[in-house]
Parts: sequence; structure tokens; C-alpha cells
Amino acid sequence: MKYLVTGGAGFIGYHTAKFLLERNESVVIVDNFNEYYDPSLKEARISNLKNYPNLEVIKTDISDLEVMENIFKNHRFDKICHLAAQAGVRYSIINPFAYEKSNILGTLNLLELCRKYSVKHFIFASSSSVYGNNENIPSSETDKADSQISFYAATKKSNEETAHVYHSLYGINCTGLRIFTAYGPFGRPDMAIFLFTKQILNGEEIKLFNNGDMKRDFTYIDDIVSGIISALDKSYPFEIFNLARGKQVLLKDFVDEIELNLKVKAKKAYLPIQPGDVKETFGDITKAIKMLNYNPKTTIKEGVKKFIDWYKEYNKLR
Repeated sequence: MKYLVTGGAGFIGYHTAKFLLERNESVVIVDNFNEYYDPSLKEARISNLKNYPNLEVIKTDISDLEVMENIFKNHRFDKICHLAAQAGVRYSIINPFAYEKSNILGTLNLLELCRKYSVKHFIFASSSSVYGNNENIPSSETDKADSQISFYAATKKSNEETAHVYHSLYGINCTGLRIFTAYGPFGRPDMAIFLFTKQILNGEEIKLFNNGDMKRDFTYIDDIVSGIISALDKSYPFEIFNLARGKQVLLKDFVDEIELNLKVKAKKAYLPIQPGDVKETFGDITKAIKMLNYNPKTTIKEGVKKFIDWYKEYNKLR
């Protein structure tokens, strides 16, 4: 099969593309290698895939409809794995138009090209942030999710609604995956574990918002990828799934695990919650277990160790 993986130089996209390539699928990666964080990390991810003969990497932006149409013309895609997005809750407050362009227009372009070129399978990344400060914990796909508190979250909810329209009108199989706080090797530098590890090793103060009392459903990347692959393989008519570990961790306890692996105590600043941040995430994964055979296996202890080991190797630290 031939897969288009958008955002394939990104954290989740890279790991997903690697899995597909390892099982001998044909993969076209589209990524704009933007400078939201250091593009050298994106280049390093792609460099790890360069020996796969069934890979093509195209550097372009999914918001450019003309270029994307040429890609669809030149490739007969069987399935789209849409993981490209402008990421980050806090940055969406500073630069909302970057999210409109990438997340809303980019997704619309892809769905319109699926319609035009008869691609019937569209799997895309949504986010746990669509739940906002949901009072129902753990959050279930059946919960009302119409009170987002960041523009990033609003764009992800918009993607779900747009996909539903294209499913209803044109019969495209669309599956949205609400991903809960993915972490692991080659992760994004703006995410907690990467940021904290770097700051602790540099002797810098780490910032714990909401006084460290945030709760997150940290989910290891291999478990996220297993859910994405299952969604691609099963390709339901239209479904939304939570991809989470299904267990909460207090941010302070997560930091304790990082300190344990680094054998360094962090300097901590306890701060109020930031605008757009939710106090807790916790995913009900009952539906994914039943319909995707989803089975997250990686404990926080195992996952943090794997990340720290990778971080030290990547940065050539002893």
C-alpha cells in the first residue's frame, strides 16, 4: 500500500512512518520543516529513515493546495495518515494564524484532495485538548467537547467536524485520534519531559505551573503508534478514539522520575496555571481497546528511562 504521512518529520509522524516502512509499506512524507522548534531535530529523524528504498520525502506545506494537488496527481495514495499540525497550546495564544493556516486550511486541503482523487481512507491526529476542562474524568469520546480553552484545541475540534462533513458527503472513511500527551525518544523540545531534562542538566530552574498539581495522561510514543497503525488498518467509516495510557500522573511525580534517571535534583519554580492549559487530562480508552485492540504497555518508569537514555545518546552526554 502507499501511504501519505503528513508531518512525517515531526515526533509522532516520524515514528509512524518508521513503523510503516519497517513492514515494507510505501510511504510519502510531506513536511514543511518549519522553525517552531530546531529543524535539525526533524532532519535527524528523517536521516534515520534514509536507507528505506520505499520512502519519498517532500518538503512543502499542506496549506499550499496547488503543490499538494500535484503530489496527489503523481501518487495513487491508498491511505492518508494526517499528523501534520502547528503544535503547542501556549503558542496558539501568541500566533493563532499559524494554526488557522496549518491545522484548518491544511486539513481542508487534504480532505478536498481525497474527494477529488478518490482516496477513501483518512486517519488524522486530533488532541486530548478538545475536552477543555472537562468535568467528566476520565474523558470519554461520548462526552460533550464544545468548550475548548485554547485556539489549538479549537482547530483540532474543527478538524473532527470537517472530517465528519467529508465522510457524510463523500463516503470517505475518517478516523480522528485524540492523542494524550505523547512522549518518548525524538520528542518535541517544547514538551515537558524534553524541556525539564535539558533544564535540569543545565542547572536551570524548571517551571511547574499550577504549583505542580497538573495531572497528565502521559502516553509513550510506541503505544500511540500502535493505535495509529490499528486505525489505519481497520479504517472505520467514521470514528473518534482516545489514544492514552488510561492512567494519570501528577506532574510533580513525573519530575521525580526524571530526577531519578538523571540522578540530579531539579531547581523548581512553582507558578500559577497558564492561560489555555487544562488542569488534568485522563483518557477513557475503553472504546480503543474494544475497536482497535489498543493495549498501551509502557509504564511511566519504563518510558521516562527510555527517553533519558535516548536524550543522553542524542546529545552525546556521558
